[in-house]
Amino acid sequence: MKRARKLIWVARRGQPSRRMVLLVIAAFQVTGCTVGPKYQRPAAEVPPVYKELGDWKPAQPNDQSLSGNWWEIFQDPQLNALEAQVNVSNQNLKAAEAQYTQARALVRYQRANYFPTVTVDPSATRNRISNHRPASVVSNGITYNDYQIPFELSYQLDVWGRVRRTVESSREQAQASAADLAAVNLSVHAQLALDYFQARTLDAEEQLLNSTVKQFEQALELIESRYAGGIASDLEVEQARTQLETTRAQAIDVGVARAQYEHAVAILIGKPPASFSLAPLPLTAPPPLIPVGLPSDLLERRPDIAAAERLMASANAQIGVAKAAYYPLVNLAAAGGFESGSITTLLSGPSILWSAGPSALFTLFDVGRRRAASDQAIAAYDQAVANYRQTVLTGFQQVEDNVVALRILEHEAQVQNTAVGAAVKYLALANIRYTGGVTSYLEVTTAQSAALSDEVTAVNILGRRMVAAVTLVQALGGGWDRSALPERPECCGKLVSTSR
Repeated sequence: MKRARKLIWVARRGQPSRRMVLLVIAAFQVTGCTVGPKYQRPAAEVPPVYKELGDWKPAQPNDQSLSGNWWEIFQDPQLNALEAQVNVSNQNLKAAEAQYTQARALVRYQRANYFPTVTVDPSATRNRISNHRPASVVSNGITYNDYQIPFELSYQLDVWGRVRRTVESSREQAQASAADLAAVNLSVHAQLALDYFQARTLDAEEQLLNSTVKQFEQALELIESRYAGGIASDLEVEQARTQLETTRAQAIDVGVARAQYEHAVAILIGKPPASFSLAPLPLTAPPPLIPVGLPSDLLERRPDIAAAERLMASANAQIGVAKAAYYPLVNLAAAGGFESGSITTLLSGPSILWSAGPSALFTLFDVGRRRAASDQAIAAYDQAVANYRQTVLTGFQQVEDNVVALRILEHEAQVQNTAVGAAVKYLALANIRYTGGVTSYLEVTTAQSAALSDEVTAVNILGRRMVAAVTLVQALGGGWDRSALPERPECCGKLVSTSR
């Protein structure tokens, strides 16, 4: 209000032609009449710690923190090279970027309502009035020219903050779109890592099966040699051959899923599967320690939570837009220009015409339309609040799910490695017993099946641990931070990224 009084005082001292403009600006600057509730972020229930951590000790943030290139924590050069191609060629990411650009353009579109609209409509016509026209006997039958260059100015004063609330809503939606872009970016990078580690798990499984096939081939040769010498029976030969061919079939079957994961990686980096191949690299190392942090940190680190919160702010601003409909619309219109019957005198002083004046539109009765719009805006805000709180709860669930998966799978891997060691000893003893003639070859095949099953299970557990590690990184936001959201400087109204 003090700023408005100062502008009015300046207007009184200024030239008459400037006085009205300054008075209008003074009225426009009065922001105390903005209707609608002021936005405050609703509270969400946040636990003090994650329940499923138990006695599992993840990396602390000061030991190993997530960054924007979070996949580098796995220390895999092949993965790093693939992830670098996602930002360049992934089509889903490009679509999300285009959607964010649309949201920014909409903010600029709405901000244009802060300023008047000026139009010009030049025309040149030649007219003849009918001789039988009853309105004017003097002009009947004449023919004349009419040249016009009219200018029109229209401006709706934002007295009640309708425009400001609309711009605010669009700005919050643009920020939500920026968070959606970050969520898509995190999702495609995480999906690439998941597909990549799944393929590497299958590489390890295929390597194990192929190695076992070679062992079974040697065993079959031994049995056939013993059979030729009359030491082994044909039943033992067929048992060895069955074991060999079954394992061969398993090794071949791995190729189906492995090829599909390779195709998925190709699509994620924007290439057709026919022009991409992923070099085999069996998975051997366990996942790195992942810094989990506190549950309260999740509200600032997950882009989907930030998007849901910004949509709440947008819905809150829409309540103000609905409330502003209860108040009159105040318009300022002005028209001016030149009109003449001769083009030679069109731009002369006597050809000038103008008109200017304010107007107000009052809605006296609308059968409850404004009340319905207000109720709809309030309900939309309540829906946004519920969606936000549900998104927060889902985020906590995803972190807990993957923390418990990593913790239990780590213990399971230790037990499974013990089982693999026992199975290897069991197979060695069975071979010794069979060679010594103490038992039949059935005991050997049973030991072979147990050893192979335990080793395949150990490989799959390692793959599940890698998947859980990637999914946990995604659940934690992948190193993203809310400060990366764009902000709008008051000077120009452009959305500018503040990410470092």
